[in-house]
Amino acid sequence: MLERQSWIKYAPEMMVEWRQMMEEGKDVEGLKERCEQLTVLSRTQNCEAEALEVGRRMAQAPMREGYPYKEPSSYEEIRQLSEGEPAVCWRDFLNEDELKEKITGAWIGRISGCLLGKPMECLKSDVIETILKDSGNYPMRRYVDSREFPEGLSEKVGMDRFQSWQKCWIDRIGGKAPVDDDTNYTVLAMKLVDEYGIDFTPNDCLEAWAYWMPLFSACTAERVAYRNAAAGLYAPETATHANPYREWIGAQIRGDFFGYMNPGNWKKAAGLAWKDASISHVKNGIYGEMFVAAMIASAAVYDDIEKVVETGLKEIPAASRLYEEVRNVLAWYRLGVGEEEAFSRIHAKYDEYVQHDWCHTNSNAMIVTASLLYGKKDFGKTICMAVQTGFDTDCNAATAGSVLGMLIGEKKIPECWPKGFNRTLCTTIAGYTEVTVEELAGKTMELLLKHQ
Repeated sequence: MLERQSWIKYAPEMMVEWRQMMEEGKDVEGLKERCEQLTVLSRTQNCEAEALEVGRRMAQAPMREGYPYKEPSSYEEIRQLSEGEPAVCWRDFLNEDELKEKITGAWIGRISGCLLGKPMECLKSDVIETILKDSGNYPMRRYVDSREFPEGLSEKVGMDRFQSWQKCWIDRIGGKAPVDDDTNYTVLAMKLVDEYGIDFTPNDCLEAWAYWMPLFSACTAERVAYRNAAAGLYAPETATHANPYREWIGAQIRGDFFGYMNPGNWKKAAGLAWKDASISHVKNGIYGEMFVAAMIASAAVYDDIEKVVETGLKEIPAASRLYEEVRNVLAWYRLGVGEEEAFSRIHAKYDEYVQHDWCHTNSNAMIVTASLLYGKKDFGKTICMAVQTGFDTDCNAATAGSVLGMLIGEKKIPECWPKGFNRTLCTTIAGYTEVTVEELAGKTMELLLKHQ
């Protein structure tokens, strides 16, 4: 029923909005109690009008004294606060065949990672660990196969409560990677560039969503932006109006294609990512997409994971929370902190039992970064770590797989990963409901060469 659809109404998420405002530095402590009341009342009453008024009051509240971060959302201000690094010409590093092999690896990486994490999405790390241990797949090293589940596992972890996408065990997908927003958006970005060209605008992105993607294929901030556009708003207001999810992970999963088609030009990749992200996100929500797009553009020409992460960071404001937290992960790694301790520190910073923490850009960017660093260019280990640690499992494994797939190329990805989905992807994007890796890589190269 429409009344039960998530991410449409504002009032039920007033505590998420309050937390978001606090993290942005707003002095809104005095409105916490009313936000709590509205959250409860919304279960039985229509509180949208008052929720919007409370949200407006929070947005107009002054900043808390001593707030240390500078986090603009406009592209010009982001550039001013970012370190940046000169682009390089990919032809100085690769020929066209070598680049295509890397792009093929990136597509395989995103699809494989998404498929690996998809049945674990929304599960907490202790449940994930139980499933993996009881099925002989711990530490995680392969897709989850329900034929390996021992009798009684379903009852033990409450598997009867799993939602439909949490039943996408590798033996149940029919040999094709199923529809998922983590792969939908990558294909949608490809179609966007194909149809609108490289000079597309943020509002072109919104129009493309309306043309080619069903509303309920979108989640959290994206569904709100879609709703706002349908109500007649334009970017960037679609990102800010009644959108408590504006720094969640949604944009971070949408930037890959802009990295694919700009090898060596991380500034351009990040700029295209900004246009896409700004329709649904602000601040760190935008930076997450820019960071990932720049990392992927860097991975096409650099062979050093630390260099790739550093290059991505240089495209976002150095005074932002995301920059600080990813930089912390790098520091732990360089100081010799072990992988188990690193992931434990992320769990200590962000509580996976709190929806805002579980789905935030920053918590998941830290997991992606740690997986890339501690995975040490081992494809299977990298994407499995990104799933095993919990939080947004399919998003994180897809992003880590995409970055590493670009860096190492298709030939260094073990065949078990693309074989699991027969190199075939399903989406809800018009014109691409079923598409092969070869078709995706071929189209990417076509657009890349056209828009050089």
